[in-house]
Amino acid sequence: MSFLQQLQQYPQTQWREQILATTPAQIDQALRRSRLRVEDFAALLSPQVSDAQLEAMAAAAHAITSRRFGRIIQLYAPLYLSNECHNGCKYCGFNAGNKMARRTLSLAEIEKDALVLRNQGFRHLLLLTGEAPKVAGIDFLEAAIARIKPLCGSISIEVFPMDFAGYERMVAAGVDGLTVYQETYDLELYRELHPYGPKSNYNFRLEAPEAAGKAGLRRIGVGALLGLGDCLTDVFYTGLHALYLARRFWRTQVTISFPRLRPAEGGFQPRSLVSDRQLTQFICALRLLIHDAGLILSTREKAELRDNLLPLGITQMSAGSCTAPGGYSDRSDDGQQFEISDHRTPAEIAALLAARGYEAVWKDWDNAFLERTA
Repeated sequence: MSFLQQLQQYPQTQWREQILATTPAQIDQALRRSRLRVEDFAALLSPQVSDAQLEAMAAAAHAITSRRFGRIIQLYAPLYLSNECHNGCKYCGFNAGNKMARRTLSLAEIEKDALVLRNQGFRHLLLLTGEAPKVAGIDFLEAAIARIKPLCGSISIEVFPMDFAGYERMVAAGVDGLTVYQETYDLELYRELHPYGPKSNYNFRLEAPEAAGKAGLRRIGVGALLGLGDCLTDVFYTGLHALYLARRFWRTQVTISFPRLRPAEGGFQPRSLVSDRQLTQFICALRLLIHDAGLILSTREKAELRDNLLPLGITQMSAGSCTAPGGYSDRSDDGQQFEISDHRTPAEIAALLAARGYEAVWKDWDNAFLERTA
């Protein structure tokens, strides 16, 4: 059964009502379980969770994370290769209809930015583009990866979704990780927010992580863009999606991100506001659902909040991020996808982690793991 087929077994209206109708007793029952059922996970997303119950969730999430991951935080940096895009996503700064400076980096410019990040200590790079295949497609990505692979131990991509053959090419090129946000799992809202362009194909995007799993990618990340639609059901479906991938592709690490909408070109306003308390609750609930998932918190969030959420299940963080192509070497944010909130340098983040008793991990594995013969 594909995840699309599984998703259809969980109607949005029914599960939203069930989450909202959760009783305190059901929440307590969920907290007593060592492994959550789907119904328990839904209960822990409820607005009915009290402060005392949230504290219990936080303590349990911290204990699980400590057992599974120790006191380490993997640091990574996003590297934007192109902001050219053919999509009409209403919430995105790269929207094809926005008047902004468009730029696709040359291989020399990509290497220049990668060298800046390497000199800061990064060995995990996340490559990002808009969706303009004729300008920055698979051939472009392969060339970029070949150019910077000697500079880093791990390369992930957050680009346009591909089919199985495309992801096989990425694996062969040296990519080991993928992030594909579904943005929202609400089909009708998805269609409204993506009126034109390749991204308007909901099913193709939803099935991309499975194609990547079949191709053998070592790490696959999912998430919803919080603020687009109903956050309760989007987080619920994110959990189901991650659980499905973890069970089907058990050799692959599943990661989950919690991006909240940030100001961007075009002025899109969130349909719903996700409070800091809600974000905390969602992180704890997902840690209790999937003990081994990597949980990622990016520089979208403010420094103080990121510091406070560290003990509750976070295992990966970005640092010193720029969301514009060439921004690291040019020191410019022209053509950025969105504004970041945490402007601390990678060195400052590493020092903060050390002061809190954590170890910043710049590289946690070697290229030899990608050798098929090995």
